[in-house]
Amino acid sequence: MKMIEGNNEAAMTITANDVKNLIKKKDDIEEQIKAYYDVLEDQGVGVEGPLVDAEGFPRSDVNLYQIRTARHNISCLQNDHKAIMVDIEEALHKLHAREKSKREQDESQQGQAEAMEQDAPLPSPFARVEGISQDSPACRAGMRVGDEVVEFGSVNTGNFRNLQNIASVVQHSEGKPLRVSVIRDGKPTQMSLTPQQWSGRGLLGCNIVPIHRGAS
Repeated sequence: MKMIEGNNEAAMTITANDVKNLIKKKDDIEEQIKAYYDVLEDQGVGVEGPLVDAEGFPRSDVNLYQIRTARHNISCLQNDHKAIMVDIEEALHKLHAREKSKREQDESQQGQAEAMEQDAPLPSPFARVEGISQDSPACRAGMRVGDEVVEFGSVNTGNFRNLQNIASVVQHSEGKPLRVSVIRDGKPTQMSLTPQQWSGRGLLGCNIVPIHRGAS
């Protein structure tokens, strides 16, 4: 008995729950087979034991009807068991194929999104990192000399006027992480920078200078 049709639609709709249901049916069949084997064991004849005596007459010491029924049902259930094992194998194959297809589709979409992100024009930086002190908050945040700043907390290319904008954000954000976005080696990079007291001067430990419009 075929449980799953071998077509493309079934391959797309097969789920892990479908496989679990098939395995449960397999387990139920195995339980039924075991129960019928127990019947034959109780009768002391097994699957192949003779049902006639030495003179060729039906045995009177066993329940012939019960034995014949058990043997017949075992034969039928074994056929069902073979069929459902094929169904399980096909279902697993289709499920794995579907998961692989979905994974490849997700990877393709991710690749397209990354390509679009890379192709998008980079925002114009408004400041550059000229120096960083060792073990400073800026150093620990991952900031590097040469980073070109495009976002510093609430300050961005659109609202930046002078370095006092950054200083104000820093003073009001002591102990609070700030999102900082920079352009490094031609690629956008983000970091979390927390202004705080340290062994050196200021709350950042870095030297930032403005980039004048039109400057390279």
